[in-house]
Amino acid sequence: MRHQKLPQTSTFLAHTTPPRLAIRRPLQLGLLLRVLLGGLLLASFSINAAPPGTASEIRDRIAPVGKLCRAGDECGAATAAAPTGPRDGKAVYDGFCFVCHASGVGGAPIYADGEAWAPRIDKGMDALWETMQNGLGAMPAKGTCVNCSDEELRASLDYMVEAVN
Repeated sequence: MRHQKLPQTSTFLAHTTPPRLAIRRPLQLGLLLRVLLGGLLLASFSINAAPPGTASEIRDRIAPVGKLCRAGDECGAATAAAPTGPRDGKAVYDGFCFVCHASGVGGAPIYADGEAWAPRIDKGMDALWETMQNGLGAMPAKGTCVNCSDEELRASLDYMVEAVN
């Protein structure tokens, strides 16, 4: 009797998997699922990643704000000159003093609060001037305006004291 070869049936093929596609460990399956999920998430976010607006609106938003102008070049309109001369008391207060005196930070007397300023004014303007020059408690010397002249500091002190009166 001759030996006959058994035909390969579909059930036999279903139970064999090529070795390179076989997932042998649960960790491999978990890693594969994470990679696929990550790819899907990345793809979904990249669809909505375009900035809002039309191409011309985007171009306008990212256009340079200015251009370099070298000495001797004609660059258009002249720039505004920096102010010369001393600043007035309101300008110094608005630039430096208001940071603490508008809200009372560190125990600073609030601007135009007569009750808070009264004990300080009672000591006299010379004592207030000393405090402004050297600082006191949380107040630093010159009240953070290190580039202010004495004239500007006196003007800001007068501005704050006059608001109480």
